[in-house]
Amino acid sequence: MRPYLLKGHERPLTQVKYNREGDLLVSCAKNLQPCLWSAEDGRRIGTYEGHNGAIWTCDITWDSDRLITGSADQTVRIWDLPTGKELFQIRHREPCRAVKLSAGERFLAATSDAFIESPPAIHIYKFAENMEDQLATAAIEWTVPKGRVTRVFWTDCNRKLITSHDGGILRRWDVETGALLQEQQVHEDAIQDMQMAHDETHVVTASLDKTARLIDVDTFEVLKTYKTGRFVQSAAISPLFDHVVLGGGQDASQVTTTAAQAGGFEARFFHKIFQEEFGRVRGHFGPINTVAFHPSGKSFTTGGEDGYVRLHHMDMDYFTTKFF
Repeated sequence: MRPYLLKGHERPLTQVKYNREGDLLVSCAKNLQPCLWSAEDGRRIGTYEGHNGAIWTCDITWDSDRLITGSADQTVRIWDLPTGKELFQIRHREPCRAVKLSAGERFLAATSDAFIESPPAIHIYKFAENMEDQLATAAIEWTVPKGRVTRVFWTDCNRKLITSHDGGILRRWDVETGALLQEQQVHEDAIQDMQMAHDETHVVTASLDKTARLIDVDTFEVLKTYKTGRFVQSAAISPLFDHVVLGGGQDASQVTTTAAQAGGFEARFFHKIFQEEFGRVRGHFGPINTVAFHPSGKSFTTGGEDGYVRLHHMDMDYFTTKFF
């Protein structure tokens, strides 16, 4: 499996995301320009220029017409995805950490970090089809108990949100009132990433407690645990097989003191049901910060602290081998 090495960022990657069809890939990093790539051959299509801080997160509309990015420069920006033109800007008083469009794309959820005297918060915006009708003020917003919000997802036909936090906590919120409906400690340390399964019945969380966990969306029950012995920065669920891929490795501040093999900088494949590791993909020379499966399950992408995006198309062996 020979990966494509995509060099579009000088700073560490924060998120990679495919569009719904899987022909496009967006990468966000701590430098100022998200990049758009062809998911087939890794060709860079263009960049989105305008942010003045690290870009933590992005989301793509159903029809691949708009790109939404959230940044440490305290803005959420809406872009015309094919042309790279900035269409709208929502300005917060705090850095933006996570964004997510609702099912049907009538609403946009954005989370902001604690900043000076402002606590972390969740903001719900109406997402206009015509950008001339887009509003910069939130339809509803509420503050969050102590702990940065790392990821946000819509559930229950857009009636509820689930959020992951850096205290190892998952929370469920009522969208109309902002009421906290459920809170569950699922990790012993910060949750760095949370990704939804294709059928939206469960999520996988990645944590600094050196595990990833499969969690039921309705009950927050921990279904499976995948242990790595290294910090887990990101995890993704295959839409094709019962597989999960985990990315992470030794803390970035310690990287220069160890060899790449000792750092644990591989993408690690586990069987979703049996929790057994069956494969590793090496290549990055720093921790893997973000992983994503192609919507077909036939390829996956990793983004690392080293500034590289690695695009992997699976060999035929992956589809024919019975791992368990």
